Amino acid sequence: MLSKKTKYALHALTYLGKHKDEGTVLIHDIAEEYGISHKFLENILLELKKAGILGSKKGKGGGYYLIKEPKEIPLSKVIRLLDGPIALLPCVSLNYYEPCSECKDEATCGINKVMVQVRDETLKILENKTLADILLGE
Repeated sequence: MLSKKTKYALHALTYLGKHKDEGTVLIHDIAEEYGISHKFLENILLELKKAGILGSKKGKGGGYYLIKEPKEIPLSKVIRLLDGPIALLPCVSLNYYEPCSECKDEATCGINKVMVQVRDETLKILENKTLADILLGE
C-alpha cells in the first residue's frame, strides 16, 4: 500500500505536470488543491528536489517546477524514493534485501518464489509507467 507521503508526492507531481508550461508553482497552490499540510508537502518536495526530479526558485516568482519531462519520471523511482522497497517481503527485494528470520531456506521457500513473481510483475508495470501516464488519465 502506498503511504500518504507517496500519494501526496504523486499528486504534487501531477499538479506540477499539468502546470509545467506556466513556470514555477507555489507550495500553497498544491497544498490547497489536494488538502495537504503545507509543511508536510514542503518536506516531500524537498526530497523530490534532492532526487533530481524537481527544481526550485526562490523569491518573487519562485516555487517548484519539474526539471524532467513527465515521461522521464518512472513511478518506481518515486515510490522507492519515498516508501522504500516495492517488494512485499524483504527477502525478495532487489534494493532492500534482508533474509527472513522465519525462513529456513529461501531456495526452497514457496512463499519466496511466489513473491519474486509478484515483485517482477509489479516492477514491470511501475518501471514502464511514468508521470506522463498519470497525466494522460487526468
